[in-house]
Amino acid sequence: MKNRYSIYIYPLLLIIDVLIINIVVLSIFEKIHQYYFFNLSLSLFWIITSLITGYYKVYRYTSPFRLVSQLFIQATLFTLGFFAYFGIFKEGVVVNTQFKTLFITIISLAFVKLIFFILIKKYRKHGKNYRKVVFLERDNTSKKIISLFQEKKSLGYTVQGFFSKKPSKNPLYLGLDTEIFDFIIKNNTNEVYATLSVLEKKQLKKLTKFTNENHIQLKLIPNANELYSKNQQVQFYDDTFKVLSIKKLPFDFIENHILKRIFDVLFSFFIILLIMSWLTPLLWIFIKLESKGPLFFKQEREGLNGHHFVCYKFRSMQKNKEADQLHATKNDHRVTKIGAFIRKTSIDELPQFFNVFLGNMSVVGPRPHMRSLAVEYEKEVDNYMDRHAVKPGITGLAQVSGYRGEIKKKNDIKNRVRFDIFYIENWSFYLDVKIIFKTIINVFKGDENAY
Repeated sequence: MKNRYSIYIYPLLLIIDVLIINIVVLSIFEKIHQYYFFNLSLSLFWIITSLITGYYKVYRYTSPFRLVSQLFIQATLFTLGFFAYFGIFKEGVVVNTQFKTLFITIISLAFVKLIFFILIKKYRKHGKNYRKVVFLERDNTSKKIISLFQEKKSLGYTVQGFFSKKPSKNPLYLGLDTEIFDFIIKNNTNEVYATLSVLEKKQLKKLTKFTNENHIQLKLIPNANELYSKNQQVQFYDDTFKVLSIKKLPFDFIENHILKRIFDVLFSFFIILLIMSWLTPLLWIFIKLESKGPLFFKQEREGLNGHHFVCYKFRSMQKNKEADQLHATKNDHRVTKIGAFIRKTSIDELPQFFNVFLGNMSVVGPRPHMRSLAVEYEKEVDNYMDRHAVKPGITGLAQVSGYRGEIKKKNDIKNRVRFDIFYIENWSFYLDVKIIFKTIINVFKGDENAY
């Protein structure tokens, strides 16, 4: 949201929790073999499980019961991970301090979570960390929600007013429904509540498009018999009022970025260490023997938010002036013999793990395009720029779905973009793992589009 710092609260809490785990273990636990490896394992286990379980997803409307449920689930998983370490690495028996350390760690983590929950409520009561909201149309339910927001300051909502098809003398009336868009932009509104009972489909579609483009949360107040679509999430306020929230995309949550980045760093590090370390000097010999030129081919490509970066590959062609303008085609005369092999097996892409480690790319994501071609695709394909919302990948959903290599017709790029958008809107850690496995299988099977 505009001018908001709430997105930094939960990463900060994650850092605090990891520090607590390490401080308690270092202060109380008996020293064991591979002592620091134990701390690292415990910290990584906490980070990964907390991101998967949604431990840090605490919202303004989250009830104390939901908070306790999160604590119980995370504490149970952490306990299992704590004792699993000793079973896996056979670190001996240190019963005297095992239970004491675990108990104090869980109590400390729970204390921090509960204290933060109480403090943020008190902070919001004083008008801080609030969200500006407007209502489109007014029925009995929206009136009650407005009253709730005005009475319960701890929820952290400031009601700016409402818009309607008909003029009103109510002091909260802001104007006709057609004026809502200008007001939202000028007054930095964070959320829009719309009453479905009086909202036309055309109006809802326009409102949804506007809020998505301007990164504003849209919440729908349903009819009693409203059927919910899969992109709507039911939220309850004060255990009384039901509101449908248009679900955020996976990458709207900072914890998903953190989880993806942790995986990228670890995966790329092991590939560089275990494969690139010995393969690079070997390929240097073969590439140099066949043709003059550098080992690596460097090319500017478009990445996150359209920013350019230098993408690395093992050089598979003779040096030529068209390298930055044309994709390789079938039986391309520019491709060397060793180049044909490394392209067929996708070995030429391995240096991009350096890009991943440095943060320019991700292991999985939309493939980055050359600048010259990106300008062309942007004009021809709807939603092409949406694929820049995430880091480009070494492999992607489009590539494992048969859309790899040369683009022969317009439908090829349109289908790639369609898969890229689907990936962004439906991302999960499981989907990334699935794409990686499919990529590995395709490498061994051979891909007819790899040339």
